Amino acid sequence: MTDLRRRYVDQIRRNWASLPPELAAAFAGVPREAFVTGGFQRRDGSWARPGSPGFLDAVYTDDVLITKVDGRVPISSSSQPSLMAIMLAALEVRSGDRVLEIGAGTGYNAALLAALGATVTSVDVQADVADKARAALTTAGIDGVRVVAGDGYAGMPGERFDRAIVTVGVAGISPQWLVQTGPGPVVAPVEHAGTHPVLAVRGPAEGPVTATAICASGFMSASGPLTATHARSHPHPAPSGAVGAVTEVAPRRWAEPLDSLVYRDLWYAAGVWSDRATHAALPGRDQSALMLLDEAGTGGAAILPDGCVLAGGVHASAYAEQAVEILDRWEAADRPPMQAWRIGLQLTGDPDAPIWAPATWTLR
Repeated sequence: MTDLRRRYVDQIRRNWASLPPELAAAFAGVPREAFVTGGFQRRDGSWARPGSPGFLDAVYTDDVLITKVDGRVPISSSSQPSLMAIMLAALEVRSGDRVLEIGAGTGYNAALLAALGATVTSVDVQADVADKARAALTTAGIDGVRVVAGDGYAGMPGERFDRAIVTVGVAGISPQWLVQTGPGPVVAPVEHAGTHPVLAVRGPAEGPVTATAICASGFMSASGPLTATHARSHPHPAPSGAVGAVTEVAPRRWAEPLDSLVYRDLWYAAGVWSDRATHAALPGRDQSALMLLDEAGTGGAAILPDGCVLAGGVHASAYAEQAVEILDRWEAADRPPMQAWRIGLQLTGDPDAPIWAPATWTLR
């Protein structure tokens, strides 16, 4: 293992201490640079290309690499490696398993699955993305992966897999994945309160279908029926400039703000208890926050990591009251982590292309 890859694995392990040895070996062995030969977008908006100063150092960091944009909107990437590791561990893949992957991305995730001994079929709706992933896998010398340009919702009709993993944000689970997969699980980032917490989903296509939350995450969203709105949909995130002035209506609760993981636990609970919970950019603040967004999309109440509540808009007082109730309820429940929720899914969305979407939650 080179020093660069050793540092890379150490970074992943620092961000996820439970990294199993077989996953550490996969990350150390698969050349990530082979999957970003066209370069990637740096956080400052510039484009890093092979051979440019610091290129390999940037490739071998625990960070997402944006590989395709539409204007200013990212539409394909290599996900954050520590998040990939958590999802792959949740998949419980074993050598010899057949894995269906929805969203090929760069092909790097499929390569890691192959390194774990799986045979992989990866489906991507973007033909050019599928072509590049296929070429990268060949260049990297990865066997056992088939990349198909097609409709992710349909999966691979007529074929059978042991498990499925989804690498794009979805509103729910396609019944086709459940038909094609057994014993499972299907690991997927499913929309909730403006984010995409990763769920491990199990059940037959006809139901009942249940899930548990694995971790917080944010993914690029899919298109078509996989992003259908439903009865428990939350508002889309409010971008910069959408929310007007907000003022403090309840003081901070905690001397030390919640760390990012615990704040996401609160965020998840807020999404369970309010269908207006989402992600919002707030005026005058660098960090976006959990917000109960009003129907106009310009006001409501934000809950900050220190428990302070900010509110604005015509119905500020009503939303502020709801925010305080959520904080009280979360503390009364002893601050449950998102993994403590048992999730029931129901068939909803487009009648011609339904999805299994989260509908009920109970604390285990």
